[in-house]
Amino acid sequence: MDRVKSSMQQVPNAIPKVIRRTGGANSLELERENFERGQAVSINKAINTQEVAVKEKHARTCILGTHHEKGAHTFWAAVNRLPLSSNAVLCWKFCHVFHKLLRDGHPNVIKDSMRNKADLADMSRMWGHLSEGYGKLCSIYLKLLITKMEFHIKNPRFPGNLQMSNRQLDEAGENDVNNFFQLTVEMFDYLECELNLFLGVFNSLDMSRSVSVTAAGQCRLAPLIQVILDCSHLYDYTVKLLFKLHSCLPADTLQGHRDRFQEQFKKLKSLFYRSSNLQYFKRLIQIPQLPENPPNFLRASALSEHISPVVVIPAESSSPESEHVVETDDLVDTDVPSLPAPPEVKFDDLFGTSAAIDPFNFNSQNGMRKDDKDRLIEQLTREIQALKEELESFRLESGRLCQALRGRVSELEAELAEQSHLRLQAVGESEFLKAELDDLRRAREDTEKEQRSLTEIEKKAQANEQRYTKLKEKYTELVQSHADLLRKNAEVTRQMTVARAAQDEVEAVRREMQEKVKSAQEASDRQEREQVKQLQELQRELLSTQAELDSLKTSVASSQQSSSEVLSTQLVALESEKAELVQTLSKVEAELALQGEELQRVQNSLSTERESGVKTAEALQNQLNEKESREQALEGQLVSARWSILQGAVEEAEKIVQDSLAQIDDPAHISCTSSAEYLASRCQASLDSMDHLQSTREAFLADNTAVLELVRAVTQCGHLVGDTIIQGSATSHMVPVEQADALSESVKACGSEALALLGQMKQRDSLAAADSDRLRAALEAILATAEKLRPRGLELQQGELGDLVEQEMAATSAAVESAAARIEEMLNKSRAVDTGIKMEVNERILASCTELMQAIKELVLSSKDLQRDIVESGRGAASMKEFYAKNSRWTEGLISASKAVGWGATVMVDAADMVVQGKGKFEELMVCSHEIAASTAQLVAASKVKADKDSSNLHRLQQASRGVTQATAAVVASTKSGKSQIEDTETMDFSSMTLTQIKRQEMDAQVMVLELETRLQKERERLGELRKKHYQLAGVAEGWGEEEEATG
Repeated sequence: MDRVKSSMQQVPNAIPKVIRRTGGANSLELERENFERGQAVSINKAINTQEVAVKEKHARTCILGTHHEKGAHTFWAAVNRLPLSSNAVLCWKFCHVFHKLLRDGHPNVIKDSMRNKADLADMSRMWGHLSEGYGKLCSIYLKLLITKMEFHIKNPRFPGNLQMSNRQLDEAGENDVNNFFQLTVEMFDYLECELNLFLGVFNSLDMSRSVSVTAAGQCRLAPLIQVILDCSHLYDYTVKLLFKLHSCLPADTLQGHRDRFQEQFKKLKSLFYRSSNLQYFKRLIQIPQLPENPPNFLRASALSEHISPVVVIPAESSSPESEHVVETDDLVDTDVPSLPAPPEVKFDDLFGTSAAIDPFNFNSQNGMRKDDKDRLIEQLTREIQALKEELESFRLESGRLCQALRGRVSELEAELAEQSHLRLQAVGESEFLKAELDDLRRAREDTEKEQRSLTEIEKKAQANEQRYTKLKEKYTELVQSHADLLRKNAEVTRQMTVARAAQDEVEAVRREMQEKVKSAQEASDRQEREQVKQLQELQRELLSTQAELDSLKTSVASSQQSSSEVLSTQLVALESEKAELVQTLSKVEAELALQGEELQRVQNSLSTERESGVKTAEALQNQLNEKESREQALEGQLVSARWSILQGAVEEAEKIVQDSLAQIDDPAHISCTSSAEYLASRCQASLDSMDHLQSTREAFLADNTAVLELVRAVTQCGHLVGDTIIQGSATSHMVPVEQADALSESVKACGSEALALLGQMKQRDSLAAADSDRLRAALEAILATAEKLRPRGLELQQGELGDLVEQEMAATSAAVESAAARIEEMLNKSRAVDTGIKMEVNERILASCTELMQAIKELVLSSKDLQRDIVESGRGAASMKEFYAKNSRWTEGLISASKAVGWGATVMVDAADMVVQGKGKFEELMVCSHEIAASTAQLVAASKVKADKDSSNLHRLQQASRGVTQATAAVVASTKSGKSQIEDTETMDFSSMTLTQIKRQEMDAQVMVLELETRLQKERERLGELRKKHYQLAGVAEGWGEEEEATG
């Protein structure tokens, strides 16, 4: 209780007031209040500042509380009041309790806790700045808890304690190899976080002392119990998923998975071994031991040898807080025997008080001695007490023996499990050796067959050489005769062309003369018609002039007679007009007099109005002067406000650049990576923003009202330059040392130039003289470095990349069509030439190959349709070539997969042709079939990366992929059956050989077996190196390494 009181005093606001009691609270509210008060007390007792392990009873109360309220609202309401950011021990114990709730609490705890994910991430970053002590451990533990929540949100089928059956594990992947692939990667990340916490705790402890028995050591080791439980399940599930993936995908594709599993296997095995030796864990948990060597995923039968690790928590184990308590019974000295109690006291204890105070003891009252019956009772009482002591000793001894036997049984069970595991390993190795021995025997038989057929081949080669010489002579004769015929044909064609040219010229001249004659006749007819028309027009004009002359003569005579009459009438009209004008003049003079009086009145009113207007104008002028002065003051304030806004934007940009420079020097930034392609895009965006900044600065100098555009340009430039600095530093973590140093220096130079430019723009006098050429040069240097570091596949232009996709898909379709035609041709030839078992085997193999070609053709068509849907749905207003160039990584994956499919089809047809002719090996055909299956799987994976999961073409592609897999299996099965049939027909006959010959053949066979074993070992090593080199080259070409480091 004293410890609890001290911890409650150390943590402020230990018990939060979750519910305020109201006067009208009913029984449910009281129950709810009591529940929340009890939860708050348990949470604050479990999470305190004392450096001791969390008590199990308090953690169990918190877990039961989540099941009671079906969530974690009360837990977070209490935790949010604790100062987790100020005390590392408090945060560490919170992580421990929260881990227990995620594992054993209600399923809704994960959903309710996702609301606090951002706060946990910020707290992890804050504690990550400490390099030792609980701060670093809290940062690692918080990252683990965030990873655990994200894993269970992405995979809701997995419970918090990760306990699942094999059927549930298969259902979690939905029978899709892509889902299993992604699930394995997520489990690797999950297990990596668990191992980081494991290593962090062990590295923080001093293993040279018995830290597991101290309270501080138990405080750090207690959360590892939950980590051990998670790691055992994650290891078991990754092994099963990797075996499942190896059964569906080629081994080269999963090389990265195997390497990552090997690394985690070594760490987990070492940590389990170190944990099992600690005294603290021996009473609380039984840690399993991993096998000596990791599973061999390349051998499918190794799955039966896998034993799932089981972590056992004994039911009688005490809680961690009682570990350091020393039992007082063990301190009693058992060497000194205790004195037996007197018989009288035992008898009194059994039958009552002594005789001195017993009122019914008549013997003592009467002074009589004890009779025989009393003595017998005392004797029996002593014997009963002795028997009880002996029974108690027997019971203790039997308990010790049972405990020892239980320990021995557990040890024997562990040894039995280990022996069974070793037996399974021995059985597997014996099966593997038997298979190798059978392969060697078959190889020896093949070599003997090859030696026998070698002589026949040499004879056939000689006969073929003689035929070749004869055919060569006939060919030379045919070539000479063909050349003579070509020369004759050339002369005849030349003569024909000359004759045709002459005939064409004659016909052209004749047509030209006919056209000239026709044109001359038409011209003469046209001139005659024009002359007739002109003559008729002249006659009409002559008649019209004569008629006009007659009319003029008559008009002159009539005008002389009527002129005198007109003058008299005009004189009378003029006199009447004069009288009217005199009258109107008098009227006008009277109106002028009236208007003069009106004018006088108007002039008087104008004079008064002019005086008042002058006064008003003076007042308005004064107001205008005051307004102009106010406007000048406001203009000055506006200019100063604009300049202060610009200075604020420049200072903010400086802070952004300075923060970016500080981040690249932060040790936590070392884990950040980026790609050269993304760095180049950021550099180009920064250069564009520099152009925009230059134009807006010039516009601001010309007109200071354009300050908003300049502020936007300065802020955008600061953000982009800061982003370029961070991405440049992240890219330098992925390149060689020399290039990384050069890139880091360029990035720092870019940051200093950016600060210099912003410093000049902050001063009003130096704004016009600010020079951005040096910053532009630094950005161009970073861009040039990024272009050098870009993968080779990105050097293609837009048009080239888009055309290359179409060309490769068309080439693949053509290769499949050609392969199908060749198989059909070989089938016809085999039916015409072969007979018996050989014809049956060839027909079966070629038929299965034809079905495989049809399935590949259907797969290629489905892939084309799906790619068309992807391009149409994702390109927007861009063209198809621009879409391919934008998604260059995906496009290169399509090109690589398409090339592999076409190449595999061609090679398989060649292998089938050699097998049908009897010159090839059945193993080559089986290997080609497996390669085609792997290539089609790569094409399907590359096609469905950007596809919609509800697309009908995607379902068609998946159906076609299953068809290819089935057809590949049919080819392999038909090849194996055909090989066995042909080998059964060729039996070995040693009846005609003598003992010496048989001994000689036996020695030769032994020599051949040794040579083949050596050659087999060398070829296996060569195959392994080839696969490693292929994986490395494929990763460099496709940019896998950059993407893995960027995601990591």
